[in-house]
Amino acid sequence: MLLVHTDQGSLLVDCGMYQGRRAESSERNRTLPAPAARADAAILTHAHIDHSGSLPTLVKGGFRGMIHTTPATRDVAALMLRDSARIQAADAGWLNRKFADDPGFTPIEPVYDEDDVAVTLARMIGVPYGVCFEPLRGVTARFRNAGHILGSAHVHLTVREGDRVTRISVSGDLGRHGLPILPDPDPPEAPADFVVMESTYGNRTHPPVDEAHEKLATLVNETVARGGRLIVPAFALGRTQELVYFLHELRLAGRIPPIPIYVDSPLATGVTAVYQLHPECYDRSTRRFFDERGDPFAFDGLTYVGSAEDSMALNDLTEPIVIISAAGMAESGRVLHHLRRGIEDPRNCVLIVGFQAQHTLGRRLVERRPQVRILGIERDVNARVEVIDALSAHADRGGLLQYAQAFGPAVKRFFLVHGEPDQQGPLAQALTEAGRTVEIPRRGQIVDLDAS
Repeated sequence: MLLVHTDQGSLLVDCGMYQGRRAESSERNRTLPAPAARADAAILTHAHIDHSGSLPTLVKGGFRGMIHTTPATRDVAALMLRDSARIQAADAGWLNRKFADDPGFTPIEPVYDEDDVAVTLARMIGVPYGVCFEPLRGVTARFRNAGHILGSAHVHLTVREGDRVTRISVSGDLGRHGLPILPDPDPPEAPADFVVMESTYGNRTHPPVDEAHEKLATLVNETVARGGRLIVPAFALGRTQELVYFLHELRLAGRIPPIPIYVDSPLATGVTAVYQLHPECYDRSTRRFFDERGDPFAFDGLTYVGSAEDSMALNDLTEPIVIISAAGMAESGRVLHHLRRGIEDPRNCVLIVGFQAQHTLGRRLVERRPQVRILGIERDVNARVEVIDALSAHADRGGLLQYAQAFGPAVKRFFLVHGEPDQQGPLAQALTEAGRTVEIPRRGQIVDLDAS
């Protein structure tokens, strides 16, 4: 959530939901900084909820401007934000019923509802990659492919105030090279005076993407041999489509048996349909896959689960299966019910395939805790827990340093955001050692670029 003030007004870049401890998350997501709602316009780099999820709260709080994003991001955000509203309504209803007789319980209201989402979507304007646009008087902007998820972008802003020109690049979330489906990230638009850059994996090097193929095949085969089920908490946007693509490839190559694979997430099903609508976002190999082998997101043995009844029926199956289900950090959604039923069975395997924020169930599983709380009940973790880091859609340390280097020497300062301290600090040190001026801003900090 970045606010750029100019002498003509202000421009908000991203407006995401905070994820972490429930009480803190609720407070921060319900009460956005007042200057955000007074912004004159907004830009959305991509549709992940930690970047888009508070836009309806922003509009509900008085924001009256337009929200500029890529066409694919607008289509995906329509699904993501509606799903967010529905989850909030369902969670609030469940908690209100559960604690209805507790005199000290205050009924919970969703942060926003589907009507707020509809108003928000009416404010969104789709702008293709590479097209120059003016979100605010005196500010021109251009999206470039970030290679992170469908429609993701990094954005270059040129701010003109009288005779002064300030160039600001905002990375959004940067993807990595060699992932399936999407092209590699475009190089940044240079030169820039200031760069606001994510640092999610600023101190980590990802394994090669090919290792994901190998480990995924191994885990499927080993779980089948034990007669268990492979449960994969996966983000509905991006990670689910990559997993389906990989499993399709492994099935075609005969490297895994033809066991049933279920995508148990209405949101993931909808997002996959949006992927199918935007072939302009694919890389060459994915377009070739379509031409030679058909739709990579549909094959025999793959089922997209729709109703809650069909989801619950998966629990009655006794043969080995793969279940890919949202949410990716295992904090909500149908995957919680699959974990509740499967976490104590040593035949099963829980596969973690994405970043897990602190204080989430996914992080506790990655930490191999012997017990975890699922839907309010402590459960023994008897199932095997495995992690595939090679599927991360974020650039690693090398990718971030490569992105920073591509700007050349004109950058006056790098601002590192979107990362935990153990990742930001080492990345800042590496950039400093490379001769860059680096700052890690605190939440709410105001920086005067005129003084730089």
